[in-house]
Amino acid sequence: MAIIMRKSLMFTKIIMLCVCMVFILNGKLTNAYLQRFREATKDDGSLSFLVIGDWGRHGAFNQSLVATKMGKVGEEVDVDFIVSTGDNFYDDGLTGIDDPAFIHSFTNIYTSPSLHKKWYNVLGNHDYRGDVLAQLSPKLREKDPRWFCLRSYIINTENVDLFFVDTTPFQDKYFQEHKHTYDWRGVLPRQKYLSNLLKDVEEALKKSSAKWKFVIGHHTIMSAGHHGYTLELVQHLLPILKANNVDLYINGHDHCLQHISSSDRHKR
Repeated sequence: MAIIMRKSLMFTKIIMLCVCMVFILNGKLTNAYLQRFREATKDDGSLSFLVIGDWGRHGAFNQSLVATKMGKVGEEVDVDFIVSTGDNFYDDGLTGIDDPAFIHSFTNIYTSPSLHKKWYNVLGNHDYRGDVLAQLSPKLREKDPRWFCLRSYIINTENVDLFFVDTTPFQDKYFQEHKHTYDWRGVLPRQKYLSNLLKDVEEALKKSSAKWKFVIGHHTIMSAGHHGYTLELVQHLLPILKANNVDLYINGHDHCLQHISSSDRHKR
């Protein structure tokens, strides 16, 4: 998980805690219209949330231990919601809405009372290897009302806007490899999907009047880890983030915790 910071957060009342798992750890439209949802802040105007990525392991690889620690921290800071940066279910997403992995890797793992808040999810490349529409389905919300997953969307709060971006379709290699099968329903034709998504993200960022702008995606833009830079995001997404003074880009994919600060960031 990496965080790219562009501005000082010294004076913000937002508390963000990132949980990193380091080896231990229906729509069919081709447009990318970004739906908006609202999260209330606390009475004092503050907001706290946990961030986790690359986690769905049926409790293995220390997933259960991390979940326990998350519950304790969530109680200490009175967490408002949880953000997932994707790769929600290993190794190949969900097989359908009735896949028991949803219960065994999510509902039965994150049981602490403090974690019974809304979980805002994006999709990772491992999720695209399964039935993508299952993770997007409202049927999962009926099984566990905490679950919320769309391809790309916006969460508005009093002080910060969070922009969730579907990054997997940007990577050329997933469309070229033959080792794995990906569920591209709702993404094809790819160029139209990506063009619409970039336009919608850019327009939404320009219109945002929030004090803080956070963008969440699965893939790295910059990274010192195994996956390194994602050139497609450097080329197409990063210029939009810079042009619109985005404060943080938060991602998963590389199973380590990094804090990358751009040299050209400006302070408030």
